[in-house]
Amino acid sequence: MRRRLWEDVPVDDASARRMAAELDVPPVIARLLCQRGFADADAARRFLAPDLSQLHDPFQLAGMRAAIDRIMGAIARNERVAIHGDYDVDGVTATVMLRRAIELAGGDVIHFVPHRLEHGYGLQPATIERLHAAGARVIVSVDCGIRAAEAAARAAEIGVDLIITDHHEPGDALPPALAVINPKRVDCTYPDKRLAGAGVALKVVQALFATAGRGPEALPPFVKIAAIGTLADIVPLIGENRVIAHCGLHALSVGPHSAGIEALLAESGLLGRELDSMHVGFVLAPRLNAAGRMHSPDLAADLLLLRGRDDDVRSRARELARQLSEQNARRQEEEATILAEARKVIDHDPDVGGQNVLVVAGDGWHRGVIGIVASKLVEAYHKPTIVLSVEDGVAQGSGRSIAGFDLLAGLESCADVFLRFGGHKMAAGMTLAGDRVDELRRRLAARANAELSPDDLVPRLRIDAEMALGEISGDVVRVLARLGPFGMANPKPVFRAAPVDLVAPPRKLKERHLSLVVKQAGRAFRAMAWRAADREAYLSAHRYGLELAYSLDETEYRGERLTELTVADLRVPDGAPA
Repeated sequence: MRRRLWEDVPVDDASARRMAAELDVPPVIARLLCQRGFADADAARRFLAPDLSQLHDPFQLAGMRAAIDRIMGAIARNERVAIHGDYDVDGVTATVMLRRAIELAGGDVIHFVPHRLEHGYGLQPATIERLHAAGARVIVSVDCGIRAAEAAARAAEIGVDLIITDHHEPGDALPPALAVINPKRVDCTYPDKRLAGAGVALKVVQALFATAGRGPEALPPFVKIAAIGTLADIVPLIGENRVIAHCGLHALSVGPHSAGIEALLAESGLLGRELDSMHVGFVLAPRLNAAGRMHSPDLAADLLLLRGRDDDVRSRARELARQLSEQNARRQEEEATILAEARKVIDHDPDVGGQNVLVVAGDGWHRGVIGIVASKLVEAYHKPTIVLSVEDGVAQGSGRSIAGFDLLAGLESCADVFLRFGGHKMAAGMTLAGDRVDELRRRLAARANAELSPDDLVPRLRIDAEMALGEISGDVVRVLARLGPFGMANPKPVFRAAPVDLVAPPRKLKERHLSLVVKQAGRAFRAMAWRAADREAYLSAHRYGLELAYSLDETEYRGERLTELTVADLRVPDGAPA
């Protein structure tokens, strides 16, 4: 648990009081809604009650009508349609949804998800040829293709109609495809620009079903899959993403499920539990991602595509889910090894660690996990980070950023260094010659050193409101849950309480976490400080008169729901004796 600079989020008190009265919610909940930009009660009510009726008309997306007309034509003429996906959770779930929807509409459909190490990222001319040879007359990309001009040109040359669906940032010109569906197109007036790849695919499914005459009851099973991809891709959980995530999590919690989803939930210990965004982000998604990182993404796609409930299908589902867990364990081992090696370089080489951006490379690092390592390094150092694996003279890498540094713009400023690159402000991938890694580090560091101040490199802790432990009530916890699911652009609220005492010294769990009991004015709660084992001695020595930053969680123990605190930070107040 890294200590951070606490920043109180301001709010207009008069607006918060009006919101509390109009919605009949506790004042702290009204404050949170105002902080999230809700100026009127009607908008706040819609936010608190997400529903599929809030989804926009999919035909507002530029290119959608042409895409659906071509897919429906292919179904009518029994032409084969191929879905080209991507190997992460977002891409795999998008692939599964669109393949299943076209099957339900009566189409002849196949799918292809590239292998990370064999095929590389994105839509390639060679893959267009491969799918054409397999009989495809229409190819639909999901979660990729927005910059695949060469692949689009090759499709046109051999007579394949290419439909691109993506959510990544477009280049200066769109690929020459039959249709390009991406809410980020500059000429697209779609009201929600922030969909994940799975969200864009869901809009295609929504449009396809509307055209094929399937009723709204056909959509919820697809929303369940879209929610996994949306939450895994860490897109802003507002607008349609919030609707998808909320409705999908509810469906994942209550069922019924296909054999594949049921087996995945059972293997993860989540079957029959009420799921939130953390369960998807930290339990389900890593298992599905492990397939594409360590083995083949087909493992995850095959599990999610399983249909039927007979014993053979359920047995197959359990076996695939078990294999995903094994691959995830392998991923964790590889990740830990590379992370330790990367941190050693950063901590001991000032040319690497002394910059405002970290560019670290290693020979033969597993390319399937370097993106996770980059995220872990950002968490540890709070600097934009690129991790590169060098093999046979070629460096392939993955980058993650922080607020205040546009990673894609940084890469574009030294575009001549790369063989290829792409992504967005907060995450990107790239390939370059191995002997140009030092050049990339120098040029990117010059930009980051100029753009980022020392203050930018200090992690911030958003404090939403002051709430003494005695103010925590069942009503507050219940209404607070309605603000979820939490994630980017809708963070879990963090509250401040002081002075707070520790009832007993912290107890270390699994050598990584701390279990605490905190008390204020006679009210005590159990609290968890995740990844805070390094602060055990500090908290043992400073148990009284502390400032606590915390969030609220509900846990279930022996059939009883309990309120527990998650510690965001715990510190001695400024000016207090050490």
